[in-house]
Amino acid sequence: MKSIILVLMTLLVVPGNKTIYDFKMKDIDGKDVSLSDYKGKVVMIVNVASLCGNTPQYKDIETMYEKYKDKGLVVLGFPANNFMGQEPGSDQKIKEFCSREYHVSFPMFSKISVKGSDMHPLYKFLTSKAENGVIDAPVKWNFQKFLIGKDGTVITSIGNHTSVNEPEVVKEVENALRK
Repeated sequence: MKSIILVLMTLLVVPGNKTIYDFKMKDIDGKDVSLSDYKGKVVMIVNVASLCGNTPQYKDIETMYEKYKDKGLVVLGFPANNFMGQEPGSDQKIKEFCSREYHVSFPMFSKISVKGSDMHPLYKFLTSKAENGVIDAPVKWNFQKFLIGKDGTVITSIGNHTSVNEPEVVKEVENALRK
């Protein structure tokens, strides 16, 4: 009986025990990618869109990625069409746009939903303290960023209008890289 109870207890989902490493996603080319591939890295997850007023943030995000990737930062872009249809294109069109307009070299993923009844489980985890054990941070618009520690846990959410060049964002990233 004790062993059955122990097994059942280990199966319970306890907030804070889950990490981004528990998720498998499709990259922009349709290939499966386990987020556990990024173990030991600081990860910035961004929901992106091609036709948004915030779209020029791609430039600064790419610059940050280039500056810190050799120090252990990876940026993961997740296109989403949740806000006024600002990401209507196919994955192929999104990939072409990002490459042509902003020379994006950080990993891009297949389009997902970041809010609503069809919200992807990754975003349920990122946005809910009950799941991530740290913060409630519903996605309010395109280019909201989530900073993830080397252990796969959420550190913080960064607002959609906040540039990655802001001193407080750079400080958060550099602190996470030092840990």
